[in-house]
Order: sequence, then structure tokens, then C-alpha cells
Amino acid sequence: MQSTAAVSLSASAIAGGGARSEATRRPGGLRVCGLRGEALACPSLRISPVPARLAVARAAAATNGAVAGSGGFDYDLVIIGAGVGGHGAALHAVEEGLKTAIIEGDVVGGTCVNRGCVPSKALLAVSGRMRELHDEHHMKSLGLQVSSAGYDRQAVADHANNLASKIRSNLTNSMKALGVDILTGVGTIVGKQKVRYGKAGLPDKEITARNIIIATGSTPFVPKGIEIDGKTVFTSDHALKLESVPDWIAIVGSGYIGLEFSDVYTALGSEVTFVEALDQLMPGFDPEIAKLAQRVLINPRKIDYHTGVFASKITPAKDGKPVLIELIDAKTKEHKETLEVDAALIATGRAPFTKGLGLENINVVTQRGFVPVDERMRVMDADGNVVPNLYCIGDANGKLMLAHAASAQGISVVEQISGKDHILNHLSIPAACFTHPEISMVGLTEPQAREQADKEGFEVDVVKTSFKANTKALAENEGDGIAKLIYRRDTGEILGVHILGLHAADLIHEASNAIALGTRVQDIKFAVHAHPTLSEVLDELFKAAKVNSGVSHSVNEPVAA
Repeated sequence: MQSTAAVSLSASAIAGGGARSEATRRPGGLRVCGLRGEALACPSLRISPVPARLAVARAAAATNGAVAGSGGFDYDLVIIGAGVGGHGAALHAVEEGLKTAIIEGDVVGGTCVNRGCVPSKALLAVSGRMRELHDEHHMKSLGLQVSSAGYDRQAVADHANNLASKIRSNLTNSMKALGVDILTGVGTIVGKQKVRYGKAGLPDKEITARNIIIATGSTPFVPKGIEIDGKTVFTSDHALKLESVPDWIAIVGSGYIGLEFSDVYTALGSEVTFVEALDQLMPGFDPEIAKLAQRVLINPRKIDYHTGVFASKITPAKDGKPVLIELIDAKTKEHKETLEVDAALIATGRAPFTKGLGLENINVVTQRGFVPVDERMRVMDADGNVVPNLYCIGDANGKLMLAHAASAQGISVVEQISGKDHILNHLSIPAACFTHPEISMVGLTEPQAREQADKEGFEVDVVKTSFKANTKALAENEGDGIAKLIYRRDTGEILGVHILGLHAADLIHEASNAIALGTRVQDIKFAVHAHPTLSEVLDELFKAAKVNSGVSHSVNEPVAA
């Protein structure tokens, strides 16, 4: 997630915003690994980094000095923003021997650690256990007897806050230990390879850098007409503090953020009403997965919903009156009804945090707030030209608003800065929704794959397997769920994998890595999985795929353009 209480992910974001061929190939016909981008002469051969290179990097890290010097600059790399993306880039930069500084205007860890992924997972861990303890049928089927379960709201909130503090401390310590300079203040680009930073009441400081990465992240998006008071009408930032558990809460938006919070609130005793502008719930998910998720995650719970409507106005509760939500038809804009609820969570996605960066000083114009970049995360100016030595990663560029995508983009940029051309394959980046059970996905949805197939003239096939056929899932009495593979029948290329079920967020990475490495179904079907494990869900999925006769195994072929 990012969210996950920290991200929203649209169908277009899943597609990665770029052509598949550009994302998976290097100039000269060499395949690019979506993880590290090493050029592979043969897909069956994997070459580990040279130990000597790591030794040089460690020596450089000890003094925070570039191997070849900084060429008159204060730093080889300055990163504006110390979230997950900036942190990942900083650590990799030090490994590459670059003198590195990171500027943080708020707190280390950014949205993910402090107001998103991390604290939301703490709340979801609580909701999962509460949900299980209250499921009398589930417990009896395992032979367990449990007395009535309850919770301490403040203790739950403290668990989330303490986890965020611990992870924030870990991130800070890891950068300090490697010699990354952490500069406190708001960073502004004042010219080519120049950054100014400072705090209110103190004089600003100006530094120079051979390369600059923008990694400023995002903030919750609040549509017009919605009044936020932080108590009865609030965003995910406020919700993660869990200052109250309302009897009835409306959640505006049924994407990752909204779906996860519906899991938390219903487990803690709230009734939930979804307000979704599109005609179906969970619009960013594969439609088949969304349909099943509605049967498992919404219909059996104290959740109702309104689709095809906008919340045109939301007024916080005051003077003994409830929260008022005025709904209008999304198409006709006519008033439909007014809801009266105890609280409203605004989960309508996130907006890039790019104001005050000084982009106007280098002729860069944002697009809906996002910093325009090319496939290498290089910032583009208003004339469509690459701005030398300037990059933007993570939510601020809008390519894929997920914390781990930001980190992967940052590592990709550092690879380029270090002289190794690298293009990240965004279609290989997985996403997950940490409900109970979980949802995960990587690559294209079925409609996206079929649309691409129609344009490019190839055949798409789909196979599915059920968790009800998995021994480990049945042992846990958690048989609800499916896995779905979308692939090219003519070549065996994996286009997308979607999972709803127990530990789906952990299972998706086998498929993610297969897409990143260019592994095809006719090869991965021979991989061995331990029995009995949940991983056999994917094992059965890959074995069920049928590729056209005459298509050879990729391990016997050279990698070509």
C-alpha cells in the first residue's frame, strides 16, 4: 500500500505508464532485469556482483567519499526527501561509493513509515486477530474454544505509533552508520546542480551536487467540498492514530486505502458505508478478483455501499449534529441523498507533494502536480528536454504510487549515475492490499492484457487455481481465494498474476520475479515447491498454463532483442 493507507493505485498505474518493450530491453538487445538491471547473456546464467566492487564501496562508505572524488561538488548525490524511496537510493549510492546527503523537512521515513504502510499494517495485524477470535465457526472447526475477545483502543493505537517510531529509528541509524549526511530542512532547487535547504528561523544553506534526486512523496488528496476537521472527517493520516472507533463510518473511495480501513473498522466493531464514484467497487483491481473480493471482504461484513456517486459536500459533526454527506450522481450531477454518519474517512487517493521545490528555476512545469520524467526517471523540462543530473522518483512522479516502487526507482537512478544504464520494468512491481484475506497483483489486469493483445495481434490465455485445493490453506481452514495467471499462449510470456487468499502478499513475488527476469510459464512450471505450502497455489497455476506446441524453453535460447 502505498498505500495500504499510503497509496492509491489506478488501472493505468498498474500498467506502469510505459511500453512493455521499452521497460524490459536494454539498448543493444540485452534484456534488463527488473530487479537490478544486470545484462544477462543467457537467462540460465546469473552472475553475482564482484566481491572487489563491494570492498571498494565499503571503503568509500567509511569516509562517505566517492571513489573518484566529487569533482568540485559538495556531494555526488543529494536526495530531497527521506522516505522509503530516498532511503533506498541513499543506501545504494553509498554502496556505489558516492558521497551522499539526504534532505528531510519532516521526519525520516516519509509517508510510508510515519503515516502509511507501516502503522496501517500494525492496525491490520490487530484487526486480523480480532476477526479470527470473533469467528466462532472458524475456531470450532479447529477444535478451539475462545472466550469473548475485546481490545484496548489506546493500546492498539500505541502499537501502531511504536512500530512507526521503531522503523523510523532503524532507517535513520542505517543511513548514519553508512555515512549518509542527513540534512534537516526544506529542500529547494535554486539552479543547475544547486540546492538550498533550511528551517524556519534559521539561515538557509546552499550546497552543490553532481546529481539530485527528488523524492518528496505525496499527501492525501481531498476533493473540493469536503471539510476536514481531523476528528469526525479525516484522512488516512488521522485515521492511523485511531483516536476513536466510530459506530458508523463512511469511507469515501474503495481502493487500497479504503478497503484496508474497512477491514480495520469492521473488525473493531464499526459499521461501514462505502462511497465510490465509479460504477463498481475496487475499480483498480482485476474485475474478477474484485467481484470475488466483494463476496469475501464486503458482503458478509457490516458494510453497505453506494457506487456511481460523488460526495459533493461533507460537513463535520458539531453541535450534536452528525457528519453530513451529500451524494450526487456521478454522471448527471443531480442530488441523490444525504447520509448522516458518525465519521467519514476520505480515501480518495494521494496527491504529489511537489510545491516549493523551485522547479520554476530550472524550467520544469508539473503535470497535475507530478514531476514529468522519462523511463529513466530523468526530469523533463517544459520544452520536453531532459534536465541534466536531475531525477525524480516515487509518488512525486506518479508512475506507480507504491513505497517499494519508489525504492526500486531510486536504485535504478543510482545505477545510471554510477555509469550502468538501467530501465526499471514497472510491470514487474507487485502490489498488495493487506485485508483478511489479502489481495496481491503484478502486471496487467485481464482487460488490460486483452486490450494490448488486440492492438499487437497476439493470443491471451487465462488459467486459475483455488485455495480450496491447497493442503496448507485447508489445514488453516482458510480455503477462500483464487490465483489467476494471464499469459501469452504463443510465447508463454507472463502478463499478469492476481491472487486473493491467505498470505497473497507474500506469494506474489514469485510471479513478480518471473516477470522481471523474463521467465516464461513453460520454464517456471518445472520449479519445485515445498509440500505442503501455500506456494503450491502458484505451482498449480503455472502447471495449468498451456503454451502453443513448438514453443521452445527460454533456457535453450540466447537473449535477443
